[in-house]
Amino acid sequence: MTTYMVFEPPERDGDRAARAERIVFVPDRFSWGAFLLAPLWMLWRRLWLVFVAYLFVIAAVTVGLRFAGVGTGARFLVGALIALLVGFEAANLRRWALLRRGWRERPTVVGDDLAAAERRFFAAYVASEAARDAAPASPSPPAAPAPAPRPAAPDVIGLFPQPGASR
Repeated sequence: MTTYMVFEPPERDGDRAARAERIVFVPDRFSWGAFLLAPLWMLWRRLWLVFVAYLFVIAAVTVGLRFAGVGTGARFLVGALIALLVGFEAANLRRWALLRRGWRERPTVVGDDLAAAERRFFAAYVASEAARDAAPASPSPPAAPAPAPRPAAPDVIGLFPQPGASR
């Protein structure tokens, strides 16, 4: 079972059907594409800021390791570890980019595959949209009455002695 983070695009024209078509499901798992081809994966997913930050980090690490006189094997290992980190954090990178663009995060959904997760999500989504349409626009609920005054409580609570009592 995979957990999917669900993101709804910002409202532009009020057309719910078009907005529902653009809902994005981001699987919360390791991404082999991000691990093996990180720069291309970032460009494909339109993660421009992440791509620029990735290039900056790779360049800084490469220059730093060369300046330190580290061998090629160790530089390769560091590059592989950075690629592994990108593979593990791919879902969070997409999540951050979508939230930054104004998308709203909806409740997560779990499914065996994407189709099962979509069915489960849209069954609840349609029901919530129908309930929202059926609910009449009512004014705000009346203010709660003021709480009743409490009787005077002792100054000390718990296992402490009463004030002024003998010890």
